[in-house]
Amino acid sequence: MPIVPPKSNRLNPWEYDQEMYKRRKEVERLFRRLKGFRRIFSRFEKLDVIFLGFVIFVLIVHAPR
Repeated sequence: MPIVPPKSNRLNPWEYDQEMYKRRKEVERLFRRLKGFRRIFSRFEKLDVIFLGFVIFVLIVHAPR
């Protein structure tokens, strides 16, 4: 099932779930924000707990207001 919308000039456009497309964009933006932190991208921490704590910290700092 396609999630991305068809191009506007397409002759036979397909239907897509607009709500699912919005969620997909949110997830892509989240990963883009997380990749901005080299510490997460490179995974410097050895323990999963510390890594998860830093991910949660980044999400709190960059939470939409």
